[in-house]
Amino acid sequence: MNAEPITCGDYVTATFARDFVAEGFDHDAVERIHSGLFDEWSHALAQSGLFTNRTVEAALHSWQDDPHSLLDALLANADEMTLKRYDLVWEALERAHVGSAEPVAEYA
Repeated sequence: MNAEPITCGDYVTATFARDFVAEGFDHDAVERIHSGLFDEWSHALAQSGLFTNRTVEAALHSWQDDPHSLLDALLANADEMTLKRYDLVWEALERAHVGSAEPVAEYA
């Protein structure tokens, strides 16, 4: 039997997903994740005593490479409506981010 290796997302889902969804919609959390502010989750993983420093570091690097992967893990067991609400906020943040990165036209 070939077992798939456990991913960082699996750790986050097991540790946080139930409480994250149960606490209700959290717009601020989506903004923090989108902005790359992962301290509360990496700290919680480290303080849980369930994960090695190496695993916590791997999770942090994974989130830095793909911030949405943290949100996906937190919402792994969420219902369809909850997923849609979070997706809408993420998409709005993406549009705002892309809009702010556009060059400003110079006028002579």
